[in-house]
This record gives sequence, C-alpha cells and structure tokens, in this order.
Amino acid sequence: MKIAVLISGGVDSAVVVHKLKEEGHELTLFYIRIGMDTDEGDCSAEEDIEMCTAIAHKYGLPLEVVSLHQEYWDNVMEYALRTVKAGLTPNPDMMCNKMIKFGYFEQRWGKGFDKTATGHYATTDTVDGKIYLATAIDRVKDQTDFLAQISYDQLSHLMFPIGSLPKSEVRRIAVESKLPNAFRKDSQGICFLGKINYNDFIRRHLGEKKGNIIEIETGRKIGEHKGYWFHTIGQRKGLGLSGGPWYVVKKNIADNTIYVSNGYDTDKQYGKTIHIDEMHFISGNPWVDVSGPVDIMFKNRHTPEFMKAKLVHLGGLEYVIESENKVQGIAPGQFAVIYDAEGHLCYGSGVITGQKIDK
Repeated sequence: MKIAVLISGGVDSAVVVHKLKEEGHELTLFYIRIGMDTDEGDCSAEEDIEMCTAIAHKYGLPLEVVSLHQEYWDNVMEYALRTVKAGLTPNPDMMCNKMIKFGYFEQRWGKGFDKTATGHYATTDTVDGKIYLATAIDRVKDQTDFLAQISYDQLSHLMFPIGSLPKSEVRRIAVESKLPNAFRKDSQGICFLGKINYNDFIRRHLGEKKGNIIEIETGRKIGEHKGYWFHTIGQRKGLGLSGGPWYVVKKNIADNTIYVSNGYDTDKQYGKTIHIDEMHFISGNPWVDVSGPVDIMFKNRHTPEFMKAKLVHLGGLEYVIESENKVQGIAPGQFAVIYDAEGHLCYGSGVITGQKIDK
C-alpha cells in the first residue's frame, strides 16, 4: 500500500515507520508544523524535525514538512481560548486530531494515499461490515479518547500500527532496531502548546483579574486567584492554599469567584450524573432502535480507567450518563467519551454541558 505516515519525532511514530517498512509498504513521511513562527506553540519543532529527518534517512524515505499554522490557530487555539474564557474546560488535543491531523492534512495531502498511519495507541474493528474505532491493547496508553470526535470517513482512511502492542514492546522494537530516538522521553505537552507553560499561554491572551477563592461549605474567603480562566473543575494543584488538599468544585463566571472544598474524599468533587450534548457517533448510533438505558463504559478525561454506566437518551443530541461509581471533577466543556459495555469499541463523544459552546 501507498501510506502517508504522520511522524512527530517521538518513538511511537518511529516504530510505526519501522513496522510498515518491514511489511513492504510504500511510505512517505510527514511532519506537521502547527505552531506560529514565534514562541507560541512550536518551540520544540526544530528538534522534532531533526529527529524525523534522521528516521527518514535511516529508512531511505521522503520526508515532507507541511505547514498548517493559520488553520491551527483558527480551529484549535481560538477554540481553546474561547472555551476557557467562557469558564469551560477545552480539549485541544481532540480538536487537533479532528480538524488538523485528519482534517486539513487529509484534504490536502493524505487523500493521495491508500491510508494515513499514525502512532496513536488505538485500533479498529469491523462489525457487520462497518469500521469502528477500538481501544488499544495497552489500556494505560490507550488514546481513543483523543480520537473520539473524528468522522467515519477520517477513521476509514486511518491505520494505527502500534495499537496492538504494549508500550514496552514498542520500546523494545525501537532499541533492537537502533532507532535514533529509541530512548527519547514521551512528550507530555498539550498538543497545541508543546513545551510552553499552559498558564503563561492563557495569561498572554486573557490577562489576569483578581478574584476570591471561597470555601463552598462555609462561604469563607480563604484566598485569591488571578482569573477563573486559570482553573478547572476538579483541579487540585496550583491554588496556592495551605491546609489542603483543596479542590475546585464550582466557578461563578459573573463575579470571577472560585469555590473550593477541602479533603481527598470531599463529596463536593464527585458526582454520578453527567449531562452531555452535541453527541457525535463516529460510525453511527448503535442504539438507534433502543428506547431505554444502555450499558456503556466511559471516560470524562484522559485516564487509563474506564467507568461503567448507563446511557440515557433525552432527545436530539442530548444524553445523560448515570455512572455506577462516583466521578471526580466533572468539568463542563470537556468531552465524555462513550464506549461499549466491554470498553472495546469507542462509539464517539459528547460535550459535558454547563452551557453550550461552539467548536
């Protein structure tokens, strides 16, 4: 097959190149530059490109560095800033995959290939002739929650060559194959920020505005913050409060107030009912003919844990998740990712509501 391989300079996508080359496919490597040509969002690009060039040289493959600067700003950074300013919690990684990697890239470069391959920890499965996004063998590294907004057409053109491998095996292959990045650490940066500090990015665009931190049980002021947009529901670190742990459990956007609760097991940081809207099914609604609650697993953030629940359809694109166990940090604006009852097929995702936002 003629395959476009998206590489990042990391070990995962490098092993993808190794595997596909060994299988005899015709490969072209692509690195997407997405940060602006300033200090915003692409500070590690030169180092990454150098590593990608070394991989391409090792296997005798062409490497194209493509630019999606403006598209990235218009579709990911603007979305993230707009969502944060509204007091909600964005998921820029999910939007990056939907709009940039498998959106603009596919439209302009990927469509000339039989498949586009990535280093995501995910798999696909075919049920009744239809392709579904499915979880990786390595449940800790599973990244289906970052892919749960892509379209069926996008999924149909994708392949995830390392999704059937545990991370330890990926590292072993990299070492044995003498890949130049075999010992490179995994990236921990948010997709659109790279190594830039998140709060610095938000401060640059939204500024600072002092507000009160209130203990929700007593109404007592216990500190101050520099703007509600720096904080999200469920947050514990970065509050600057003594006698913790303190968790952010509520925000009042109108008066710029943050409400917190004390203790590791405070009930204020938990809930069992999650309302979602704008539900997106990647491969179609599997319960279109089902009237009552259905058994599912779900995630409300990037975590290795899959939680059991019932999913209830309210009408239109609105649903309610009734979790079997308490859920920490239900943050409006984030995405709830919906899986089948076994946690194998990823059906899609919906926005946790608090107020409706544009994507």
